[in-house]
Amino acid sequence: MLITGECFCGDVKYQIDGKLRDARSCHCSRCRKAFSSQASAYALVETSQFSWVSGKELLTSYVGQHGFGLQFCKVCGSTICGVYNDEVHGVTLGCVNGDPDIELGMHIYVGSKASWEKIPVGVPQYIQGRPD
Repeated sequence: MLITGECFCGDVKYQIDGKLRDARSCHCSRCRKAFSSQASAYALVETSQFSWVSGKELLTSYVGQHGFGLQFCKVCGSTICGVYNDEVHGVTLGCVNGDPDIELGMHIYVGSKASWEKIPVGVPQYIQGRPD
């Protein structure tokens, strides 16, 4: 399966030759700020199946002290993907084109969700991260 994605302005594009997995919505305060939304929508990808099609030079990164971070388009500011130790490990579902054949399987960090947010029922919710 070939999955494509791009930023808001369309200058940064990627493709995934494979499937996404472990889709989740994170409701922590940091994700709310990074995604300018009530939560993030994110899925993991095999690093070897991910490749940049265009615009890689337009990326900028924010990486925290544990090696996890996000990459953004310098032109439009879209949050494109997550990185760990300088390798892409997941993509933001809002930037995926078409139907990636995946559904959100969990809501994590609901213990710190915004007070005004109502999470739909029927999907597992975890007060913190997903238990191992």
